[in-house]
Amino acid sequence: MLRIAVPNKGSLAEPASAMLHEAGYRQRTDRHELVLADTGNDVEFFFLRPRDIAVYVGSGRLDIGITGRDLLLDSGAGAEEIMQLGFGASTFRYATRPGTAAGIAGFGGKTVATSFSGLVAKHLADNGVDADVVHLDGAVETAIQLGVAEIIADVVETGTTLRQAGLETIGEPILTSEAIVVRGTGSPREEPKVRQFLRRMQGVLVARRYVMMDYDIRAEHLEQAVALTPGLESPTVSPLHHEGWVAVRSMVPTADAQRIMDELYELGARAILTTTIHACRL
Repeated sequence: MLRIAVPNKGSLAEPASAMLHEAGYRQRTDRHELVLADTGNDVEFFFLRPRDIAVYVGSGRLDIGITGRDLLLDSGAGAEEIMQLGFGASTFRYATRPGTAAGIAGFGGKTVATSFSGLVAKHLADNGVDADVVHLDGAVETAIQLGVAEIIADVVETGTTLRQAGLETIGEPILTSEAIVVRGTGSPREEPKVRQFLRRMQGVLVARRYVMMDYDIRAEHLEQAVALTPGLESPTVSPLHHEGWVAVRSMVPTADAQRIMDELYELGARAILTTTIHACRL
């Protein structure tokens, strides 16, 4: 069986489970369930703390796992990223009170509080900055107010929490993170079960980004219509019983679907339909 680590809680847990379900895998119905065997797909899921997943995968005890890029890099485990999953996006940045430092070069001799001490220590060292790093488990915004540190490093989404604490971001982002699939460094990516898993997940990503569009158009306008809906390779074109008309089927990006429908209609297309794609293989 392919042994896969999945986040058991936190912001990555539900989206990861939803994506696995869309990919055709069984998922737990009881959040207290720690191990789930999906015998039909020859897969076993282990629900673990997101921060621990890279460690288990890197040690070889589990084959692959879903975690955050920030957690992988912070762990220092012998694991590597093999696929991006398109959810859980976040930006990791430094923040401090206005006037504390003009940039990372001014951090020397100061203390930085963070929940990602491994990641921050490496980033500071790579930039030649000699600063102390204090590890805290969450709620690092209060570290400056309580005098634990002059600077914090944390995940920033809207920045509202930082502003409420009287802080501002400083310098360039340390890291842009998202949910990823990881494997042990050097382990065989081409192993058949791993390949199948990655194909399924890629199929979900494509299905989420595209819809299937069908429409009828007069043959003399076909080339203009195909320019609007080129598809991934080329659209399917079939003659209609009504002479001079053809039916076209093509995958189009979901984000552009409404605009494309408007332009096709102006071109003379009719019976324009879009259909959700639930799964695919490319």
